[in-house]
Amino acid sequence: MDMYPVFPLDRFLPYMPDVGKCERSLHELNLMWRMIEASAKMNCPAEARMILPTMAATRAGISQLEQDLVTSLAREKTNTVLAELATKSRYIIEIVVRNLYERTADVGFLATDQELCSFVAGLGGDAAAIRQRLRSYRSKYSVYDEVMLLAPDGTVLAQIDEAAPVSRSDDPLIAATLATDGYLETFRASDLRPGQRDALIYSRRMHHPETGAVIGVLCLCFRFEEEMARIFRTHRDQSGRSIMLLLDADDRVIASADPLWVPLGVQVPVNRSATPVLMKYAGRDYLLRTAGSVGYQGYPGPGGWQGQVMIPVDVAFGRADSDVLAGLAPEWAEGLLSHAHTFCPPLHEIIGAADMIRRVVWNGQVMSAGQEGDLARLQSVLEQISETGALSDALFSRSIGELFETVLASGLRDAEFASHLLVDLLDRNLYERANDCRWWALSPELAALLAGALPDRGARMERLLEYIHGLYTVYSSLLVYDLEGRIIARSGPCGAAMIDAESLAAVKRLRTEQDYHVTPFVASDLYDGKPTYVYHAALRAPADARTVIGGIAIVFDAATEFDAMLRGTLGGQAGLQGYFLDRSGAIIASTDPARPVGGRFEIAPHLSAMENGRSGSCLLTHDGHYALMGCTVSHGYREFKVSDGYPADVLAVVVESFGPVRDDLQSRLAAAPARKAPVGGGQGAEFATFFVGGTLFALSAAAVQEARAAARLTSVSMAGGTACLGLVALGDGEADAADFVWVYDLGLLVSGQRTSPDGRSQIVVVRHGARTVGLLVSELHGVAKFHPDDLIAVPLAGGDGGALVRQVIKAEQGERLIQLIDTARLFSLLTSAEARC
Repeated sequence: MDMYPVFPLDRFLPYMPDVGKCERSLHELNLMWRMIEASAKMNCPAEARMILPTMAATRAGISQLEQDLVTSLAREKTNTVLAELATKSRYIIEIVVRNLYERTADVGFLATDQELCSFVAGLGGDAAAIRQRLRSYRSKYSVYDEVMLLAPDGTVLAQIDEAAPVSRSDDPLIAATLATDGYLETFRASDLRPGQRDALIYSRRMHHPETGAVIGVLCLCFRFEEEMARIFRTHRDQSGRSIMLLLDADDRVIASADPLWVPLGVQVPVNRSATPVLMKYAGRDYLLRTAGSVGYQGYPGPGGWQGQVMIPVDVAFGRADSDVLAGLAPEWAEGLLSHAHTFCPPLHEIIGAADMIRRVVWNGQVMSAGQEGDLARLQSVLEQISETGALSDALFSRSIGELFETVLASGLRDAEFASHLLVDLLDRNLYERANDCRWWALSPELAALLAGALPDRGARMERLLEYIHGLYTVYSSLLVYDLEGRIIARSGPCGAAMIDAESLAAVKRLRTEQDYHVTPFVASDLYDGKPTYVYHAALRAPADARTVIGGIAIVFDAATEFDAMLRGTLGGQAGLQGYFLDRSGAIIASTDPARPVGGRFEIAPHLSAMENGRSGSCLLTHDGHYALMGCTVSHGYREFKVSDGYPADVLAVVVESFGPVRDDLQSRLAAAPARKAPVGGGQGAEFATFFVGGTLFALSAAAVQEARAAARLTSVSMAGGTACLGLVALGDGEADAADFVWVYDLGLLVSGQRTSPDGRSQIVVVRHGARTVGLLVSELHGVAKFHPDDLIAVPLAGGDGGALVRQVIKAEQGERLIQLIDTARLFSLLTSAEARC
């Protein structure tokens, strides 16, 4: 249910010149229809009595459109902007939370490092060697700019940042950490990081390796400013119209994509819902969206932190140059438009309004067909209707085109941005995995246990692995194996006893502690036969770092984590599917049940051939549906996939489907309009023309009563007559049983193919003798006079369907042929079917 039914049109309309122009045009149309109706009532009231109700309905419809359509257009444009801001604001906070979740695990693992704990406890260890050990950890995780060991009184025992030396700290976080059984997250100015406005520090107390007593504090200092600048730089608005922010619980800016525009520390307005409201900052009106985090792996993120994106309203609706429609085949664009009700209701309303105007003109021409004498006075009214209808049609066509262009361009941008978010999430996540395996391989305890011959070494290693696994929940299992590939210890489910020979050989070849090995994304015995990535690092002899004695394998829980990435980013939107693919098109992850992991997905060649870090989007046919596709190729994160020698490209793909492809549109659009003589001019009979599927047909205008919207059809289930669809009421609603007629599917009668109803479908009411029926057609065309010489007999016309068309009309000097339905034969064919109905 819409929580904000009243849209503040007056606030937004001044910033939407195209919508304002539409409003003025609708008002002018309303006045023109009023003048035509008044003219008909004064000059030919008797002659116009048949068409006056339709004209009144048209005028009422235009009046309603003037009130409602403009509001719908403005609301749609506003909601489109707000939706884009919401996606970006949600991304800001979610990527921060996912990143910081890893920090809470890191500090928990490093605080238990036996070598570091022994040093802090005073049991030995060289300060220079400890500093080097801390730097070795930091070299794996370049997200930290400082790692510190502190005594309980705040004395700094070791640190790695020699550019900002600290000998002692009075920061209250030390006492708070000593009193906390878990990590502490601190974001503010601190004497631990002199010269920084705010420092993001993760701290955890350390314990004596023998007695368990609390002996000190470990601090990991996160590169907050650098990381936020990286996020903003990667996903900034290329046009410079909007700004991305990170806010604290008090709605104060703690990170800004442009501090000269919105400085750090200022309090800004927020909008945590989709409320279409303007908010003022620094004397300027903004549209904005604010998003909190839903948490990740049970970690809620820093308390109250929020992502926000703001855009000044005076530039929010500026229409960027776009030529999406120009590149589409006409039948493709028309087919997609037929599904406008599913992806853009205001667009559907405009199309409906345009069709209503066309039906008014068509009905007026039909009603005056063949009339002479006094009804000639009606011709001037009909000519005015026709001219005004053409103006209306031009207005609606222009509005349809502009809104359609906006919707498609916005959809393509959104899909492209979503794919960019997905590939960034994946690269960042797998960056952590590459670091974890190397980080844990430096554990002196694991290396000592693997190198030793203690009978309980397996159990002791498993206890350590289980502790680590409890901190890092994105893994299926953690494994330690020896130089023969035998798995000595494990945490989590794993039925295998050996590491595969290829991985073992690769681990033995790893030269330094910075090197690692990743298996291809294939089915693995370590993951219950399912495909995943397994990250390996070498465990080295305690006394000789050059000697490999085994390895550690971490099995990524790919099925769970990749699915969470895809679904979390797409937000469960109907018609939207997401995929991770490799360069060959093999599916790594998918939200589409029809395309499971391990299958293949062929995407547009120009997208699959893009360079790393590039994004693109296009419109296409996908699984028999009109769709758009966004794609981004992985670009790595920090050194991961950039300078570490690991080149596994992944493509993130987002597909949005709108509705089934319409097969009948190409031939319908290919049929150019038949040449029509002016109403009442020329010689010959008049014919009403319309489309059935993609074929143009005609009926004698004298037999046609009017056209009604197909939406007025009432389906009735009957025992016989497969072409019988139901009933349609004639008149304007106050009808009795005599005012209903049966409706038949003309497509089924003439070709054996059922007509696929859509927003343009109409019911043509036809009378022959005392019998009246309705015929479902695909679209109205026109009413025109044709000379008898333009009618040609169809040779060998036979069969029930073929017998309905015994003549064709030559239009455009014979360039087009219109099939003429024999009215008498049509009713003869319907007699038995109508009786069964």
